[in-house]
Amino acid sequence: MADSAPIFPRYIRVEDSSNVGEARRLAAGLCRSLGFDETRSAQAALIATELASNIVKHAAGGGDLILRAFEIGGATGIDILALDRGPGMLNVGVSLRDGHSTAGSAGTGLGAIRRLSAAFDLSSAPGQGCAVFSRLWQDKPPAPAAAGHVALNVAAVCLPVTGEQACGDAWAMRAGGRAEEATSFMLADGLGHGPDAACAANLAVAIFAKNALRSPGEILHLIHEGLHGSRGAAVAVAQVSGAAVAPRIVRYAGVGNICGLILCGAASHHLASYNGTAGLEVHKIEEFVYPWPQGGTLVLHSDGVATHWALQDYPGLAQKHPALIAGVLFRDFQRPRDDSTVLVAKESAGNAAAAAAAP
Repeated sequence: MADSAPIFPRYIRVEDSSNVGEARRLAAGLCRSLGFDETRSAQAALIATELASNIVKHAAGGGDLILRAFEIGGATGIDILALDRGPGMLNVGVSLRDGHSTAGSAGTGLGAIRRLSAAFDLSSAPGQGCAVFSRLWQDKPPAPAAAGHVALNVAAVCLPVTGEQACGDAWAMRAGGRAEEATSFMLADGLGHGPDAACAANLAVAIFAKNALRSPGEILHLIHEGLHGSRGAAVAVAQVSGAAVAPRIVRYAGVGNICGLILCGAASHHLASYNGTAGLEVHKIEEFVYPWPQGGTLVLHSDGVATHWALQDYPGLAQKHPALIAGVLFRDFQRPRDDSTVLVAKESAGNAAAAAAAP
């Protein structure tokens, strides 16, 4: 099995030119703290600078820059996500060409970002703003999936309510390294927000990490027992069976108001959770089994994100990198008075990075 460990993200609100330098310093500092060499740190700083500059130039209301460091399969990487509600792009393909600009600049920003990125993707449409995703690896990317193994491509946005340093939401995953092994996910939303909520959510992560090979129902029961004496949390555990398992399924158990969905095309299937709070009061823990469709997408989000969304309202978004799906849902449906998490996992045949980087 291969672990994927999320590291606390960095976030900056971009509204004017002073935030551009802040974004550059934030990216460079994060990379240096992770052991990136000077070249890779400079590349990340350049990408953050260009993305923040684009927000200032094109989005009158400002936007968000989110940096997430992570480790998977022994490889360390950094994701940079830029989100705005600006006018959007009339033609994404044209906007990616060097020399194209609508703001009087040299028009090389997006092209440079794409060339520097190990993975790159972009989602935009007129009137729907813009979301840009870039990924860099410290050194080499993780080893490719074994032959016949369809990996899950995973990304998340997980941020505290404005004004708090500690995030009361937390998530974790454990990825199957072989085709017959399942990939497990856990999302916890500590009651309320602030340090006590973060303590409960992080404790749920620690319990999950020790028991990720168990079934979702067993994991949830252990989390409920382990959170006694804490603030308590809404918790959901999902487990997607490996590619060698037929038919493929999703096992799911949840308590509290974590929203879980399986999406495929225009179809969506809501995952059932029981009322309650892990660590405080849980009337029933039950594991449900759902079919996993070919090309399926799993979405889990906390109640810091409203539920009245549909990917069909964003043409082409369902085919984009999970980071863009998570980012757009966070951007447009975040509830400003709570911690917010969106976790997205979708099938990847191992060439997602190359496909995403193609013009």
